[in-house]
Amino acid sequence: MAKKSAIQKNLKRMKLVKKYAKKRNELKKIINNKKLELSERFEAQLKLNKLPKNSSKIRVRNRCEVSGRPHGVYRKLKISRIALRDMASSGKIPGITKSSW
Repeated sequence: MAKKSAIQKNLKRMKLVKKYAKKRNELKKIINNKKLELSERFEAQLKLNKLPKNSSKIRVRNRCEVSGRPHGVYRKLKISRIALRDMASSGKIPGITKSSW
């Protein structure tokens, strides 16, 4: 089990990303628009820099929903490899069985 503080910090980041996503996208469109004046694009860059760092999507860590483990997480399932193995062995995931030969 991961530290609860690390899990909570990541959840806080997710909320900030959701809150500022629209504003960040609008500012990035202005910044990347080469047809606009340089001063206008520079102002947009300054506004983007004033937003919280944790509102960036790249700062969110991909964690296991069961254990909070940060490494070895399957994106589609949002479960770590260890939690997946435990759940499969106990029969909680339909269609998955531990192979033996």
